[in-house]
Amino acid sequence: MDSYSDPDHSDKKSVHHEDVVVTLTKTRRFGRLSILEDLLFRFSPAERLVLYILSAVLAISVLMMITSIDRAASVDIPTRGGSLVEGEVGPARFINPILTLSQPDQDIAALVYSGLMRELPNGSFVPDLASSYTISSDGTIYTFTIRSNAKFQDGTPVTAADVVFTIAATQNSDLKSPQAANWTGVVVSSPDAHTVVFTLPHAYAPFIDNTTLGILPKHLWQNVSDEEFLFDPLNTHPIGSGPYEVSSVGTDSTGSATRYDLVPFNNYMLGRPYLGKITFLFYADDTSMEKAFDAGKIDAMAGISSGDLSSLSRPDSNIVQAPLPRVFGVFFNQGHNTVLADANVRAALNAAVDKQQIVDSVLDGYGVMLDGPIPPDVLGNAASATALPFVATQIKTTSTASSTPDESSYASAARALLQKGGWSFSSTDNMWEKGKEKLSFVLATADEPELVATANAVAHFWSTAGIHATVQIYPLSELNTAVIRPRNYDAVLFGEVVGPELDLYAFWHSSQRTDPGLNLAMYANETTDALLSQARATTDAATRDALYTKFAADVEKDQPAVFLYAPDFLYIVPSSIKGITLGALATPANRFSGIDDWYTQTQSVWRVFAQNVSR
Repeated sequence: MDSYSDPDHSDKKSVHHEDVVVTLTKTRRFGRLSILEDLLFRFSPAERLVLYILSAVLAISVLMMITSIDRAASVDIPTRGGSLVEGEVGPARFINPILTLSQPDQDIAALVYSGLMRELPNGSFVPDLASSYTISSDGTIYTFTIRSNAKFQDGTPVTAADVVFTIAATQNSDLKSPQAANWTGVVVSSPDAHTVVFTLPHAYAPFIDNTTLGILPKHLWQNVSDEEFLFDPLNTHPIGSGPYEVSSVGTDSTGSATRYDLVPFNNYMLGRPYLGKITFLFYADDTSMEKAFDAGKIDAMAGISSGDLSSLSRPDSNIVQAPLPRVFGVFFNQGHNTVLADANVRAALNAAVDKQQIVDSVLDGYGVMLDGPIPPDVLGNAASATALPFVATQIKTTSTASSTPDESSYASAARALLQKGGWSFSSTDNMWEKGKEKLSFVLATADEPELVATANAVAHFWSTAGIHATVQIYPLSELNTAVIRPRNYDAVLFGEVVGPELDLYAFWHSSQRTDPGLNLAMYANETTDALLSQARATTDAATRDALYTKFAADVEKDQPAVFLYAPDFLYIVPSSIKGITLGALATPANRFSGIDDWYTQTQSVWRVFAQNVSR
């Protein structure tokens, strides 16, 4: 094959290559840059140093400005991670929403299980397993639609059959569920797999609270007999649909649980919680738990007594307070001792007591004094859209009790009321008398430290006014069976667990004056009876609050009791935990109603993107 080559080609190629090299290596000079370079070379060394310094200052200023803009446009938001280790007194045996008895049972069940509805810290209710619900115009039929994507922690879908099964088990008298009373007379049905209908025998506004009951997985429980129900392993290895699921259980040589580790449930309907792990450790008594706290083995304790705070020392901890919907007071049985039927006597007994001093001395200031039958922070909560914040304060090591008060003003007010009522003080008998009647009675209470201290304080204030009251202390079980149930007392110092749903019917309606009713004051008033009946049947929160406000005013006017205080719930937590919001708590376990908002870690994002960051 013939070939052809240009004899000048190699020379031309060489010349072209040299031109390219020269072009690429030639120093390039641009007009404006050249001027700057010339100026720079004309500067003296001192002038160039000043220029360099000013340039550095400018660069730093620009950097700081960019950082400031970033900070102004950014916000710290919670992110997943962190942990919480809580101490519990007593074992966890029934982590089952229809069987829970102890605080450990209730605490863990509140995290593992969820209901059709969920109560928020502000007292309002939102759908949980349910996507929506309706209430009939007469307030007797509640219809719930279950979310189509709701699942148990084993991946099984939640259906109406699970709800029907749970309520039937709660109503089963053989299982003796503590929740049974809430479902008496309620008929439950399921027209389809995602619809549940509750039919009530009569309108009952607080019923919505009952639907927060945790739902059991029917497929796991349906073959468990009534005889084995209490002993089934699912009571200690629960599977629910709540914000947390059990990841591991530690046991001792007897098989009793010593530790529960919980982690977030990814498919929880209201959003995966931030805290990455919650651990519960169990102790035989308060003293053992508090020693573990001081040793750093646990970092949280719930429901601790104010009297125990002075012995604790953890500067990395806070106390979170919330009012308990409880009413502690002295309830008069006017039929048992006729001197207490005198309105002036009851008014004097109330006037003689410095309630704030009792809160300060007995509760170390962790409580709210009362003048009526309604606990604090309950009225209006159902209609509120904003959670009630309770500021966490650093744990104290000294008492907050106030100094000794001037008791003369209280005693003088009491004496004036007695004299107005026709009573006179006999220096011979050293007591108040009216005709043949002598102002003397017995005050009964339980053998509990705070109750005993309160009873003695109240009796002291009365004694200062010349009123004789003998304090009689009973073991709690004996007080209940031998004193309260048969109404065998002149006056009794006790507490009413009202609850945030504020159903006062059982405590003050005249039909509840005898056992098993809880009307300890034996109070009977047709007007207040009508108000109570109407309030519990009214679903409109504002109307219900107005009815209870009028009821409270009538009770305070009649003074069937000396209302004293509502104690605070005290929760010790590490200062690293943020986002805790507590409302009025029906039980200590209700502190977890806002658990999905608790966090220890944050991330910084621009504000415009903050709302789009998912858990």
